[in-house]
Amino acid sequence: MDLGQVTQFEPVMPPAAWHSEEAHKLLAVRDVGALFRLAQRFGISQGRLSAATSIPQGRISEILHGKRQVTSLELFERIANGLDMPDDCRMLLGLAPTKPPTGGAEIGPLAEVGLLAAYPRRADVPAELWWQLFTHARAHLDILVYAGIFLHEQYPDFNALLTEKARAGCKLRVALGDPDSEQVRERGQEERYGHGIETRCRVALLHYRPLFDLPGVEINLHRTTLYNSIYRADDEMLVNAHVWGHNAYSAPVMHLRRMPGPCLFTAYAASFDGVWATSTPVVSEDR
Repeated sequence: MDLGQVTQFEPVMPPAAWHSEEAHKLLAVRDVGALFRLAQRFGISQGRLSAATSIPQGRISEILHGKRQVTSLELFERIANGLDMPDDCRMLLGLAPTKPPTGGAEIGPLAEVGLLAAYPRRADVPAELWWQLFTHARAHLDILVYAGIFLHEQYPDFNALLTEKARAGCKLRVALGDPDSEQVRERGQEERYGHGIETRCRVALLHYRPLFDLPGVEINLHRTTLYNSIYRADDEMLVNAHVWGHNAYSAPVMHLRRMPGPCLFTAYAASFDGVWATSTPVVSEDR
């Protein structure tokens, strides 16, 4: 069948290709060249890849042979759309799903200000989305919480991932609540959690202890009344709202992406920077 006979109703990549463990591994590391080579094994030519993705065939050849890397979200989006990539695979590339993930809400025009998805509770955020967010970080990885120990509890390899990112040149900033601060004590009272939140802050320090002296990693304590917990990886972030009287796991989460001009992402990135400016490095006795 030549290109002129291919209709828009015929999938470019067969579903079996996307469901393979190999495809998921390639998407997780954004190896588009290897992904194109996988497509060729399913009988998809360079010409068809070019037609489907609107990328010149010469550039397709360069990507296939490792002479050019794909790094822009615009190209990832074009490739995902052209190859009929399912939503679980799109999310591995750091792209928004074509349909809201389970628990997410339809957001329509709010995508124009960078709102990719909204979840009524942190517990409704797909577990893989957290890991994908941090895995895709290249330059910046910021965490602003009181404790956030669910990350280490859900992902036993979280410190290993952060270590890998730091050694690859990614700048890591983690701001934890000072367990001795009045703000943390007040938060515990509001949540009816008592001294439990202070204990969780100390547990968080223990979790991050192996990273204290790692170059590129800064662990600070803040004495701030948080209105949101912020988890940022480059140009995407998850923002967990704080609702009076509720634990963070039962409060809403927004999935944001940086957009041109004023957007939600820049507002919360500035919020992180503001808290960070008032925070202090972990002192020796905490180490």
